[in-house]
Amino acid sequence: MVSLFNTLSKKKEIFSPEDGTTVRMYNCGPTVYDRAHIGNLRAYIFSDTLRRVLSYVGFNVLQVMNITDVGHLSSDQDSGEDKMTKGLKREGLPLSLEGMKELAERYTLLFEEDLSSLNIIHPDVMPRATDHIPEQIDLIRRLEEKGFTYVIANDGVYFDTSKDPNYGRLGGLTPISEARDSAVSSFKHGPRDFALWKFNKNMGWESPWGKGFPGWHIECSAMSMKYLGESFDIHTGGIDHIPVHHNNEIAQSENATGKPLARFWLHNAFLTINEEKIAKSIGNALTLPNLTKQGITPLSYRYWLLTAHYRSPINFSWKALAGAHTAYEKLKSRISNMPTGGSLDIAYDAKFRSYIGDDLNTPKALSLVWDIIHDEDVAEEVKRATILDWDAVLGLQLNETKDVNIPEDVKELLHRRKLARESKHWDTADSLRSEIEKKGFLVKDTPEGQKLVKK
Repeated sequence: MVSLFNTLSKKKEIFSPEDGTTVRMYNCGPTVYDRAHIGNLRAYIFSDTLRRVLSYVGFNVLQVMNITDVGHLSSDQDSGEDKMTKGLKREGLPLSLEGMKELAERYTLLFEEDLSSLNIIHPDVMPRATDHIPEQIDLIRRLEEKGFTYVIANDGVYFDTSKDPNYGRLGGLTPISEARDSAVSSFKHGPRDFALWKFNKNMGWESPWGKGFPGWHIECSAMSMKYLGESFDIHTGGIDHIPVHHNNEIAQSENATGKPLARFWLHNAFLTINEEKIAKSIGNALTLPNLTKQGITPLSYRYWLLTAHYRSPINFSWKALAGAHTAYEKLKSRISNMPTGGSLDIAYDAKFRSYIGDDLNTPKALSLVWDIIHDEDVAEEVKRATILDWDAVLGLQLNETKDVNIPEDVKELLHRRKLARESKHWDTADSLRSEIEKKGFLVKDTPEGQKLVKK
């Protein structure tokens, strides 16, 4: 049994997929104009833990995570520069769709490398907004036919929130005073109305309303519904998505289809530094390479995040992260010295399942790992078998203890080779294998994935 805190109902609810077997889940993905910072990555470790828990208790999972490569403006109030355009200017790339594609490829690859470094299972589908322009136009036309849209000349097509009496169902709406933006507020029918399509004569796609590009919100609605249906089981994201992005998704999707977009809405809390939200605009955005330069491995970072509940804010400090790194390395060392051949401890496993089934209580689950390690009444081989079984949920790669002494550059090559194989770029994979062998390691491809052996 799994209970999850549903932001929509503001309470824990027993979860099961609508069809009884397969969970259809959508996770808000990255805007690939820059590298994801560690605050961004908390959302993906959370959604990965959710997927792992659902699989662990016996459900199939169909997971979709979007790649936003156009349309995400720097302000939630439909003003400011498109973040991808901002990235083009920063990196000296041409202000064109070709330049945008090059930028997106660069940072999508880095994002996928971060996922691999954190042992995050890659989603089943990772659709890109620019590959789904027709679907987004079709969805806007459906809303237009039902009378939910209006046009602001020289700006864009907007959703009229006054036509939706249920607008803001998730709660936590941005105050009217903050929702109003001077650039377009005098033309909006209401301050919370939002853009479905933004006009741009210089760069974009042709549409029935004029050349331009889609709004950030319509992208997620169109892509989630294409791959999961007009109504699905779970939608996730950070708590910052609640006031604007997710309320807008609900409004445009449900008024177009007449169906609930998602049955469960789950949101992770912020990771902060000095009690302040991490943001590139503030200048406190640490990335995984920043951590590895300080000797903190990506999986140590994952371990640290699991010590806090996903709905609890967690404040970053190097001291806390160093402590988690030490604990993680100690855990791997203990397991590596345990004998094999044991079986699952049923009593401990029942506790573990009750913890993860209670809205993904990873702090208690991780504490239980240490409880069984210190329990002298449990055989060492049973401890090992039980913990490794739980690692299907924790995702800490505890069975790969021999990788501790592998140099970081070799790990990086191994991650790149994994991505190349997943993309069926076999020549690249073979080339990376040769590079790894030159550094003293052999790669074995097994049903469980790549295994590295020192020559």
